[in-house]
Amino acid sequence: MKRLKSRNHVDQLALTPSAFKAVNTDSKELLVGSASEIVHRYWRAGGILIFVGAIGAVVRLIAPFLGSKETDPAILVMDSKALNIIPLIGGHSSRANEFACELAEDLGGKAVFTSDCHSQERISLDSFGFNWGWDRSGNQDDWNQLMIHQASERVFGIKQSSGSSLWKQTALASTSLDQENASYVLNIGSKVLPGCSWHPHNLWVGIGCERDTSESLINRAITEIFKKTRLAKQSIAGISTIDLKSDEKGLLSLLKKNSWHRKFFSAEALDAISIPNPSETVKQAIGTQSVAEASALLAAGENGELLVEKHIFSSRNDEYGAVTIAVAQSINSFAPNRGELHIIGSGPGEISLLTNDARYALSQCVIWVGYGLYLDLLEPLRRKDQVRINSQITQEHDRCMQALELAKQGIKVAIVSSGESGIYGMAGLALELLLKQEKNDRPKFEVHPGISAFQMASAKLGAPLMNDFCAISLSDLLTPWEKIEERLNFAAAGDFVVAIYNPRSKERNWQLQRAIEIFLENRLASTPIALARQLGRKDEHTEIFKLDSFPVQKVDMLSVLVIGNSKSVVKDGFFVTPRGYLT
Repeated sequence: MKRLKSRNHVDQLALTPSAFKAVNTDSKELLVGSASEIVHRYWRAGGILIFVGAIGAVVRLIAPFLGSKETDPAILVMDSKALNIIPLIGGHSSRANEFACELAEDLGGKAVFTSDCHSQERISLDSFGFNWGWDRSGNQDDWNQLMIHQASERVFGIKQSSGSSLWKQTALASTSLDQENASYVLNIGSKVLPGCSWHPHNLWVGIGCERDTSESLINRAITEIFKKTRLAKQSIAGISTIDLKSDEKGLLSLLKKNSWHRKFFSAEALDAISIPNPSETVKQAIGTQSVAEASALLAAGENGELLVEKHIFSSRNDEYGAVTIAVAQSINSFAPNRGELHIIGSGPGEISLLTNDARYALSQCVIWVGYGLYLDLLEPLRRKDQVRINSQITQEHDRCMQALELAKQGIKVAIVSSGESGIYGMAGLALELLLKQEKNDRPKFEVHPGISAFQMASAKLGAPLMNDFCAISLSDLLTPWEKIEERLNFAAAGDFVVAIYNPRSKERNWQLQRAIEIFLENRLASTPIALARQLGRKDEHTEIFKLDSFPVQKVDMLSVLVIGNSKSVVKDGFFVTPRGYLT
């Protein structure tokens, strides 16, 4: 239970009085009360309740509280050792199934499913859109009928007009989709259509208004426009307007209540946008020929489409002011507050060396982005509802930008980096690109450490890093060779143990020899130097040599080197740098 709390899986731990007496812990950390009282207190839609105990007892306990899929929380049950984790209630609509998978990875248990979608390996039509940052519409009866229809293996269709289509690359994307003959259709787009729909967040509402216009008037205008045009309010990404309205109270209040994003533009930027209904009066007043239409299009970005031209709404009853509304649709969804970008150090390659934190992060992400070889090594962990996007070894910038853009759409995305992502890995580049985004446009960002190549090399060789050490890359693609050589000289003179990354490639075939020459100027010829190649993989190989007889030709980009300091020795096949504990 403490681990559930420490890993932020739960906000509150609770025990019955009898259970509390049996444990030795501080009562300040716990809620103590009868099981029924605790369930009643925390039973709410959108919540998650995790029970540790027998399924039968949990079923009897929660039975009086069960209402409907719309109102019940997610209920999960696990045994006291977290060996089995079972989503009991809310597997789809409350996302208990996904949470069970994540808990299983983090706690080292097994998620146990009995639902049709899992047993038959079908896409969960009523819940999969959450993973892609979408919201859904349609009454529960329609969703139930759609799921029954799917379970009966009859033909159904999915019609998509907007939002990411990468979900089609999942192994669960049904091969029975047939748009022509489907009697049941699931829609993905910004329109309100009969039946069941998923709505990506790709609509921008452009607004122009008089000073101190009522919040109720702005809200009524948006509601009426969306109802008239059959657009889904669930698809609203945000509101855009001129920067003169950045302090408009009614507008700011409406944004906060709906958790919509905001974009404010200068008159100069707005006036540069081509729109269908320019106004010379507006131009003379504030310096731009359009606010509503221009701001909607500008917020929608490149290739955005104006779906609704400007409509003017006047105040009624107790409302005040006037407001102009226009709506534009962007190519991509925009929901960065829902998206997450996880930078994952995958270690040397062997799955057993992947950290528990990294495995947990991978289980959370529906998209994995990385160099194909690294993703291949992790493939046994990828579920059938997760997508991998391969990129080439030299496309780091494009890889990070693609992952960032997907995360801004509201998707949880993993960038997989070999070894430790913060050491010659992807964490730095990804963070630099993130920090170039506006603060409100940034998805959650988290780095998950892995075992670095020099740590793995050290473990295989003995204990060469027991005193001060450093790591230096010999690649001059991003750092001038003059700077690298300067660092080599300082490291050699400072008597550091040195790990050498990117030591030699076909194009860079002389730098390693120069590096060895620098160390020979400062260290004995007998100084140990180790070659570690393909660490954590089936062709793993390590050898230890003397500095003056090191075979440079054996080294490639799959290698890491460790050069000892003046105290380093090799004894009985072990490479060790004394720490100084013994005299």
